[in-house]
Amino acid sequence: MGRLSYTTYTTVLVALAVSAPLAALASDPDILSDYIVPEDKYTGTIDITGDFFTYTGFRAARNMSTPVPKFTATKATMAEFPALNGQSVSYVLLMFPAGGVNPTHTHPRASELLLVLDGALSVGFVDTTGKLFTQDLAVGDMFVFPKGTVHWQCNQGDKPATALAALGSASPGLVSLPATLFGASNIDDTVLAKSFKTDVKTIQKLKAGLAPPKK
Repeated sequence: MGRLSYTTYTTVLVALAVSAPLAALASDPDILSDYIVPEDKYTGTIDITGDFFTYTGFRAARNMSTPVPKFTATKATMAEFPALNGQSVSYVLLMFPAGGVNPTHTHPRASELLLVLDGALSVGFVDTTGKLFTQDLAVGDMFVFPKGTVHWQCNQGDKPATALAALGSASPGLVSLPATLFGASNIDDTVLAKSFKTDVKTIQKLKAGLAPPKK
């Protein structure tokens, strides 16, 4: 293999220099300290203890009545657990009644690693080429959903199921496809009808089914 010319070598260096910031932006930014203390919560010379790094929100969720009446997702992200800021990780505890489903959704800023704790789940995702991947999981099984892909979990059994999802961001974000498209987003009915090659009446029926209950 011949030696790279000066022009080719320079081009490679420029390409690497340009791509480096883009790669850094693909995940949570690195921090310049061990942890970040929220200024609005801890000010002055207050002593930070182990309490700051402890989250107990899953206790109540695990103590809920069994079987759970509906699908529930208890989050431990930066919003609920401020010590996660800058740590590039978060958790969500997922609890499914028999027949329960976590509807199709995406996490724009994180991949997801799912661990089944109780019961069994059927899971799947669609990659950017449109290929579908599905799997049936039992207790102790893990499954990874690549960042940004549309995915879901479903309990098709007759017993409750519980899973723990680890996410590669302190603020992974959640875009629920049903809620975003047909819920409170107010996307024009005609636009949705043309997008899904159906009629406005069908779109309105879908929106009605996903509308939040009136208070």
